[in-house]
Amino acid sequence: MDRIPVPVAPLKSSSFSAATNREDKLARNLSLGPIKLNEHIKEARVEKADINAGGDAGGGEDGAPEEASEPDFATLSAEIDAFLAAHKGGESPPPVSEVTLDKFASAVEQEIAPSEGTEDKWVPEVPGEVPPLLAAIKRIAALSSALTENQAEGAKYTIGVHRVTGVLHRVMTFVEDEFHALLEDPRVAKTVPGGDTGSATGRSMRRPPSFGHGAEPDRCVIPSSDGGGAGEASPPFPPETVDRLRAMAEAMFAAGYDTECTEVFLVARRNALDASLQSLGYEKPSIDDVVKMPWEALESEVATWIKAFHHTVEVGLPGERDLCARVFAGDREGLGRDIFADLARCTMLHVLNFTEAVALTKRAAEKLFKVLDMYEVIRDVAPVVDAFVAPPGDEASGDQGGSAAAALADLKYELASVRSRLGESAAAIFCDLESSIRADAGKQPVPGGAVHPLTRYLMNYLKYACEYKNTLEQVFQEYRRPDDDEQHEGGGAGDPFAAQLMEVMELLHGNLEAKSRLYKDPSLSSIFLMNNGRYMLQKIRGSPEINAVVGEAWSRKRSTDLRQYHKNYQRETWSRVLNLLRDDGVITVKGHVQKPVLKERFKQFNAAMDEIQRTQGAWVVSDEQLQSELRVSIAAIIVPAYRSFLGRFAQHFTAGRQTEKYVKLSGEDLEAIIVELFDGNAVSMPRRRM
Repeated sequence: MDRIPVPVAPLKSSSFSAATNREDKLARNLSLGPIKLNEHIKEARVEKADINAGGDAGGGEDGAPEEASEPDFATLSAEIDAFLAAHKGGESPPPVSEVTLDKFASAVEQEIAPSEGTEDKWVPEVPGEVPPLLAAIKRIAALSSALTENQAEGAKYTIGVHRVTGVLHRVMTFVEDEFHALLEDPRVAKTVPGGDTGSATGRSMRRPPSFGHGAEPDRCVIPSSDGGGAGEASPPFPPETVDRLRAMAEAMFAAGYDTECTEVFLVARRNALDASLQSLGYEKPSIDDVVKMPWEALESEVATWIKAFHHTVEVGLPGERDLCARVFAGDREGLGRDIFADLARCTMLHVLNFTEAVALTKRAAEKLFKVLDMYEVIRDVAPVVDAFVAPPGDEASGDQGGSAAAALADLKYELASVRSRLGESAAAIFCDLESSIRADAGKQPVPGGAVHPLTRYLMNYLKYACEYKNTLEQVFQEYRRPDDDEQHEGGGAGDPFAAQLMEVMELLHGNLEAKSRLYKDPSLSSIFLMNNGRYMLQKIRGSPEINAVVGEAWSRKRSTDLRQYHKNYQRETWSRVLNLLRDDGVITVKGHVQKPVLKERFKQFNAAMDEIQRTQGAWVVSDEQLQSELRVSIAAIIVPAYRSFLGRFAQHFTAGRQTEKYVKLSGEDLEAIIVELFDGNAVSMPRRRM
């Protein structure tokens, strides 16, 4: 009898509905046109009927030929098992007819068809035994291998080979879809363009199209995911679900679908991790989006990324490691480690792309602290990554440990690289403060000698930066500039961050002295330096972190400078006032008071005090303690001298209009004027008359 050539392998289909006519079902499933097995089946039945008839005739007169009963799945399995056992043992296998192969393939279809859509298809009927569905798949996989590995053997069963391999191919499609559906996170969207009926075929369409055997073993499959959910972590898998997953994986490995199994696992669990990150608000912006993003939006994205990164390392990946170890247990434990290592590498590299983008953005002082936050996160997770990615040293051997080790090495390198770029960016941003100070060369003095905005900004910036003192010290130790040792030779060379901070402080001090020269009034210049110096000193002493970096010697030096500014102010403003209250031999000559000179002195004193009140009342000393110290020191010098001068010479004026004309201030009035200085109010206050 001529055998019918079969042109192509069948297409994937997950439909295993029972057929009423096996011959029609065969033609439909294989898509091979009108394949006529009727002749084979009829001939076999006729031959068997003749044999039975002959036997019955010899055994009894009344024997009549009966229709042969259809063998059940157990009988067919026993016949196939005998064929496989002989083939495995190297013996000549007993002949198996094309009809038997067709019946067995159909029986496998019928065995699997009732299982589709049920929950217990992968559960063994008796605990400890192989589930019937898994046993059927293993048997047809072994049969397909036995028929195809020997070309001469396969030539005997042309139709049977294609029938068996076609069923196996569709079985594996069915198992792939079930495997993927069970692994998939419920937060991953199920909608597929063109409609999805919920079948296994529809689910398989959502996966990347390439599931071939030629895939590279270290390829990182990065599927797209558009799902979301409310929960933060992928739900844990109960033991019964893990048992089903393990049985499915075993079936795929038995059929030689190793690559498909690992890639389906990677895709499904990667989608689950993506859904977990999306539930935290992390949408994985592109590098272009990050580079163009305004700082306010980027600052929010960094905060979200930090939360997502912590979740990935502390929740997501440990859960995936546990799942890999449970699904790929026993002999495939090493493969499970490799799969997890690849999953961890793909996930981490994708998340780390955001840090690459942040490092590429334009440097700005306000970005320093978020960059340091990211640096600290990556630095702190390095030991965790080493612990959960590295395979056990006593168990990893050969190729099983090689793939995981390579993935770990790749991930560690990327973490170190990203950390290095962030560290370099942080160091460069901090060093850019020097340029900012030098560039602030405004020619307009601050009104009233108040604290300069540059002083406020820089001191608050440095105070906050010193809260990252340990991290910045590490950053500057690792990414110090080549010329640092030469610039800061001596005390700063051992601590480049402290040296850089002191450089900034000195530049600020020099910048403020230059700005103080913008004031035409030397007294106001001294007030400006006092205000800014006092502000700097308060910030330093109010922060243990920055005080530890700056040191007590620097603080003492600045305190000395403040005292000198105070003396300069008193000398420039009040020395000339005190000179008006001295009897230097001009007011009293030979025991006689020179009234014209005395009148002029009072007029000069009154004018001086009016000018001081008008001008210095508008000056600003915002620090209450400094303001009080200034007023007390002024009053301690001027008020006693004026009272004494007034007591000696006021009596020489005629009471009434003359006294009111020249003696306009009492001691209390003078005190009131001094109390009103430095409050930023330029309006002259009314005075009391004597």
